[in-house]
Amino acid sequence: MRKYDFHKAINRYETASVKWELTKDVFGSSDVLPMWVADMDFEPPEEVQNAISKRASHEVFGYTFVPPSASEAVQLWQKSQSGWEIGRSWVLYSPGVVPSISIAIQAVTSPGDKIMLQSPVYTPFFEMIEKNGRMAVNSPLELVEQRYEIDFQRFEEELKKGIKLFLLCNPHNPGGRVWTKDELLKIGELCAKYGCLILSDEIHSDLVFSPHIHIPIASLSTEFRDISITCIAPSKTFNIAGLQSSAVIIPNEQLREKFKAVQAQQGFFTLNIFGITALEAAYRHGRDWLDQLLSYLQENYEIARSFIERELPSVKVMDLEATYLMWLDCRNLSLPDKELNALLIEKGRIALEPGTKYGPGGEGFVRMNIACPRETLEEGLKRLKLAFS
Repeated sequence: MRKYDFHKAINRYETASVKWELTKDVFGSSDVLPMWVADMDFEPPEEVQNAISKRASHEVFGYTFVPPSASEAVQLWQKSQSGWEIGRSWVLYSPGVVPSISIAIQAVTSPGDKIMLQSPVYTPFFEMIEKNGRMAVNSPLELVEQRYEIDFQRFEEELKKGIKLFLLCNPHNPGGRVWTKDELLKIGELCAKYGCLILSDEIHSDLVFSPHIHIPIASLSTEFRDISITCIAPSKTFNIAGLQSSAVIIPNEQLREKFKAVQAQQGFFTLNIFGITALEAAYRHGRDWLDQLLSYLQENYEIARSFIERELPSVKVMDLEATYLMWLDCRNLSLPDKELNALLIEKGRIALEPGTKYGPGGEGFVRMNIACPRETLEEGLKRLKLAFS
């Protein structure tokens, strides 16, 4: 087993990196340490790099298709990660989870339909609902002792009003929650009762810290399976988002055909050559790398948590059960969001995601990406302290 060096600093400038080269556009300054958008500053597994190099060496990059071996790799990965045995025909492909959300919304709902989400939540949930002419219905999460909980009474009340689709974020971004089996059963039972379909964004499902366990909601019963569309991707897990490949698991044939019909309307044909190559290599050979990554990320989280509790006691750290995104509660600083973010940029020289991006309930929070070498993390923590000192 190769030992991966996650301490290694990699210069990402002049690679068209969103994270490192768009800070001027997004934050108004190039002189900030970027710890915002959700990609990692680590090399992907060696097997992924080798597979891409081998394919590139062929020198011909004509039309291609997603081979059955890629779908087999998705099947094997799902079974090993969660014990969910999926049919090969259930697997469709898309350049990314956000396009998949948009396609699903167009496929299974109509303009004006109500789609439910739970804020604070991943920004594109709101955007895809609104850009497709649907109505976003929010059933906000409740913050209980630095951990999000679902208000199931409100959840059911909203479902009674005729929700067509529920967007589930599992694991939750930005809160870092891994929804439990009991919570998922309750969600599934209520959605089935009121005839509501479920789109489950499970892009962070591989980035779960022990003892927590990710459970695909569609794996819990045939009833849930028939009303679910599950989105996964190797992009967050293996840091290959730029290759634009994701999978969509749709067991229900009618739903699957509706999804495919919208893709056909959009002229979608296949993934790009290197996206296909990377997806299969990652799912077949990335296990050792992922195990080492999770250990490194957990250490980063403990270091960051200890530092913040010691040096910035007014800032509360959410429990991190999954993802590499720390959700920091800065409300005790009693600062308006505009001033909070100005301090981070102008005084701390650090770029974090403002909590207001994630909808109601995000006020007074910031999201910090800790998927970086230890040296970068320590510098970021110093800048965080400087910003709020």
